[in-house]
Amino acid sequence: MDFYYQAGKMALGSRLRRLSEKFTEDAAKIYALYDVTLDPKWFPVFYVLSKKEELSITEIAQCIGHSHPSVSQIVKEMTSKGLTITAKGVLDARVNVVKLSEKGKQLIPKIENQYLDVNQAAEELLLEAQHDLGKAIEEIEFLLNRKDFYTRVEEKRKTRESQHVEIIDYSTEFHEDFKRLNYEWIEKYFKLEGNDHQSLNNPYEKILKPGGHIFMARYKDEIVGTCALIKINDDTYELAKMAVKEGARGKNIGWLLGQAITNKARELGAKKVFLESNTVLEPAINLYHKLGFQKVVGQPSPYERCNIQMELKLV
Repeated sequence: MDFYYQAGKMALGSRLRRLSEKFTEDAAKIYALYDVTLDPKWFPVFYVLSKKEELSITEIAQCIGHSHPSVSQIVKEMTSKGLTITAKGVLDARVNVVKLSEKGKQLIPKIENQYLDVNQAAEELLLEAQHDLGKAIEEIEFLLNRKDFYTRVEEKRKTRESQHVEIIDYSTEFHEDFKRLNYEWIEKYFKLEGNDHQSLNNPYEKILKPGGHIFMARYKDEIVGTCALIKINDDTYELAKMAVKEGARGKNIGWLLGQAITNKARELGAKKVFLESNTVLEPAINLYHKLGFQKVVGQPSPYERCNIQMELKLV
């Protein structure tokens, strides 16, 4: 137990697995006590089949919250013991359904007393506990269905990593970085067009001099991202040339650049910011939605690769 106290919440999964293993060990002994030839891991499948005449593998998986392969394997094991059979569905012969065999059905009355005793023992255990484990598990399951644990850890990682990211103003010393970062993503998915060459080769003339701005993202002394704000008129600016080095993704760099750009637009008195992109760049589109951009239909784009236009209203 020293390990679990020392590791604390980091060992949550391991501790739950250990608790599950203890219950599973006891469950095997309980089935033997009642002379019920059922593997503990088969119980969810057996239980739903005892309540329904027939179910497909997909329907069982949905009922018990297991994966399709997991249910398929359990049914295969139960069939090998003669507890289930597979047949064509009554309503749809194209679908294979699973039923309890006669041998499986014979277990139903045999297991009823076990259900009663197990349920009472579980209630007694929960009453002895200071905290309601059942309600806590239900709450955790609900919260994890809304946002899984992997996503929660990933978000914390991004937050920690982003603390090392600096958003700085563009200067001529970053010209090659500005070009390189944009060349990388454009050439990976599309092809460089005339407007790309003009903006990337002459950022001062095409972006800065007319009243725009460029930000660079620096992570641990390396330039890993960039984004430009191009002035269209006094009310409207364009978010353009956003790029993050592939190996530096997952650090909230795009989000930080996007926030810097939209804040700069507000500072410059813009009423809206628009952008042009392509839906093949799904992570970028998701980022723009997160920043508050909405899909619009604007003027024809000068870029062949553009198939979506988005806009953020600032006032």
